[in-house]
This record gives sequence, structure tokens and C-alpha cells, in this order.
Amino acid sequence: MSDLIHELLLRSAKIAPQREALSYRTTRLDYDALAARVVDCATGLLHLELGRSERVGVYLDKRFETVIATFGAAAAGGVFVPINPLLKPDQVAYILNDCNVRILVTSVERLRLLASSLHECPDLHAVIVAGGRVEAAGGLNIVTWEDALSGSGKARPHRVIDTDMAAILYTSGSTGKPKGVVLSHRNMVAGARSVAQYLENHEGDRVLSALPLSFDAGFSQLTTAFHVGASVTLINYLLPRDIITAVERERITGLTAVPPLWIQLAQLKWPEAARNSLRYIANTGGRMPRATLDALRAALPKTLVFLMYGLTESFRSTYLPPSELDRRPDSIGKAIPNAEVLVVREDGTPCAPGEPGELVHRGALVSLGYWNDPEKTAERFKPAPGQPQGLVMPEIAVWSGDTVRMDEEGFLYFVSRRDEMIKTSGYRVSPTEVEEVIYATGLVGEAAALGIPHPVLGQAIVVVATARDGVRLDTEKLLAQCRQQLPAFMVPAHVTVREGSLPRNPNGKIDRKLMANEMQDLFETEQTR
Repeated sequence: MSDLIHELLLRSAKIAPQREALSYRTTRLDYDALAARVVDCATGLLHLELGRSERVGVYLDKRFETVIATFGAAAAGGVFVPINPLLKPDQVAYILNDCNVRILVTSVERLRLLASSLHECPDLHAVIVAGGRVEAAGGLNIVTWEDALSGSGKARPHRVIDTDMAAILYTSGSTGKPKGVVLSHRNMVAGARSVAQYLENHEGDRVLSALPLSFDAGFSQLTTAFHVGASVTLINYLLPRDIITAVERERITGLTAVPPLWIQLAQLKWPEAARNSLRYIANTGGRMPRATLDALRAALPKTLVFLMYGLTESFRSTYLPPSELDRRPDSIGKAIPNAEVLVVREDGTPCAPGEPGELVHRGALVSLGYWNDPEKTAERFKPAPGQPQGLVMPEIAVWSGDTVRMDEEGFLYFVSRRDEMIKTSGYRVSPTEVEEVIYATGLVGEAAALGIPHPVLGQAIVVVATARDGVRLDTEKLLAQCRQQLPAFMVPAHVTVREGSLPRNPNGKIDRKLMANEMQDLFETEQTR
């Protein structure tokens, strides 16, 4: 049994050394080769004087070096910090400085982009560069990837246990500066075991890594696969069709994505080989529109569909078994194995069935809080409700800030994020309720309902949408159907058609804050005409 995250990989290497572990483009690594490189990387980091629990930043697109560096940092007794490759130099410098990164692993091209920002990172001691050599700069110790992994001699890794830090994952920063969520080895290993259990992952699975590795659900593709000895294919896709091509070419059996990507994939044709190979698909990072779910089930009739809910602070919280899809397709399911999910009022007392309340997650997946931010940690990480009064040391749970409701059978339904609820005409409106009706019309490709300040209503509901399949979007027809399906206070006051796709944050989710800021000026202009 593995207790530390890198042991997931090393254990599978002992059981089946010749089994394929990782593939990228046309190159493949078996478990033995991958494990050997992880051990070499750990040795190289220790030779660069990485201290116990010191941070290793990894700023690369998906490639072998990215995986090796993250697991190598953990094997050395350090802490890995995967940085989204879409972030700009100033954003990267913020993360490096915020969590005092000691060693950075990046590419030649990315280091050149970062050159003017690294002076803001006084704790940075060394940079390992993949893909070539660069001149030393700013007093930094610059080491090539090859040299880092070819160091002579052995180095004893720092002793760590399962409650020690393993990683810091930074949120997308949609509500300000990104927060670093600190995850222990226990968090990540428990998450891998739990997800593999309900997805029924096994050594024959071939998982496509489509999400960023800086995103908890994206990194989970690695840990879950390594736990059972499965294979992972890395992909940096440009177009959604690239994913379907990879599924067909690599005979992928498991694919996890976020709703904006599923919306695009649902509109494409799936070749027979892809339909036959996919054992399951899974949704995370938001509610999948019903129309999208129906389209995917029609396109992939042999594929199991898992609807999941989670947050980085507790990795994963709930899932809906495929057997329940027909009865409750709008549900986010029940708690994953080895977790408990509660629905409570503001005073911590349990909600009645059907009563909206805050989702609270307790168990082994609850993270260690936000890095160097006691104030925000105290807001989100609080004593679990309903614990025995005799407990002197209270158990800490994650209070999600998300509103859900639970039915009589214990199945959960997402209502809204607290900071996304629209308050209009004295009512609280969930954006997802409006969006479900809009998607059901079949007129849009993507849609987001936003709350924009209004002098009379408090907030006006404004929708930003894209056309479906290149067909002109008739906004009057869309609003007419909304009036038929929604009460008057939920009908959008304005619809804006956007070309292409809706803007994304670095984790691939729709960037609501960016659009709300853009729409505020536009909506105010429209109202003054």
C-alpha cells in the first residue's frame, strides 16, 4: 500500500515494470523507465540543495519532464508547484514569490519570457532548463535537464510522512490574486484511491490527460492511473477535435473534462473507433448542461458517464453513478468513497431535505489550507459541524461556499456558488438555472448568465452567448423562449452574442468575472441609448 504520492508510481513499477505508463506524441515510457527517471530527478534536486519541504516550481506544458519533475520533487522530500503554462510572466513570478520557490523547472523559451520577472523571486536558487542550454543570468544557477538527471552518486531523500506537504496548487485567481492550496501526501493518495474505486480504474485503462496538470482534476489523471498501473497519454491540444483524434489513435478508455470543453466536444462527430474504446467520460469543474449531457450520451451510447463535483480545497467531493443518470441527470450525486458531505445552515445545523444550504466536506481529502494566508484559511477551513462535544481537538472541514440541496434519498443538487448568485428584484437567482433553459433551446453554442449592477433591480441578468455551429443566433427568439420557460424576474434583460468561444480562465473554466467586467460597461451604454 502506498502512503506517499511518488510511491504510487514506484509501486506500480515494481509490479509491472514493462507496462506502458506514459506517452507523449510518438514516444512511450514504461513504468520501469519512468520510475528510474523520477529517482534520478529526485537525486538531481537534492544535489541542487533542495531542502525538506522546499518548493519546486514546474512551469512547462504537458511533456515527460513535467511529470518527472513533479513526482521527482515529492520523491526528494520537497513540494511541487505545478504552474499553468497559460499564465503570463508576471503571474508566474507572483506564484514563485508567494510560495518561496527554491528551484524552478522550465523550458528555454519560457525562461526567456521570465527573465525580466525573476528578480522579484529572491528565494529562487536554481533553474533546471529543458530543451537546450542558456547562459547564466542574475546570479541564478542554470542547469540543463540532462545534467540535472545525470548527476553521479546517491543522495538520501528527506524523510516525509503522509501528513507532510506534497504540493501547492494555485487557484485560477478569478476573484483576485490566486491562492495556493496546500495538499498533503495523504490528500493526494486518498484522492487517487477514492476516484479509482468509483471509476473502477484498472491496469488496462488508457487515460487521456486533457486538463492542465496545475488543475487538481488534471493532476488526478496521473495519480489515479499510477495507483492502478494504467497508462496516461499527455496532450496539449489546440482544437477540441484534437482530443477526439487522440482518443481514436491512442484507444483511450477514460476522459475527464470541464463543461466548456464538453459543450464543444458534444457538437463534433465521434468516429466509431473512439466510441468503441471509451469506457467512461467524467465531468468536473461545473455543472454540465442537460442538452450537452444528452448529446454526449447519444454520441457515445456504450460509454459510462460520471458527473462529479469538487473543489481544490478538498480535491473531489461527490459523484453520480451512471446508473442514476436517467432518474436524476441534474444531480451531482453523493459523497465519494472515504468522504462525508454535509448540507448545513449558517449556524451549522443540518438542512432538511430540499432546503438549500452550504456544502461542507470532511475527511481525508481536506487540504492543509491556503499557503501563507491565515485569514482566508480561517474563512474556509472551520470545525466540522455535528461532532461529539467531548472532542477537545476539533476536526477541520472545508466549508465550500457553494449552495446545494439534498433530496430525501441523500442525492445532492448544485444550486450556485455563493459569489456567483444573482440578486435581482429581491430574488436570488442561480446562473445555472438560467443557463439550463438557454441551452435547452438548442440555439446557442455556449452561454453564461451574469449579474450586472442595476439602479432599480439591484442586478440585471445579462447573458453572453455564442452561436451554434456557425448559425446566426437570433437573440429575440432566444428571449422569447426564455419568457415561456422562466418567471419574469429570471428572464435576461439583455443578450450579447460573442464570436468564437467564451473566454476561459487558465483551468479551462468560463471566466465569468472577466465577462462581467466587460459587460457592465456595455450594458450601461445600452441602457442610456
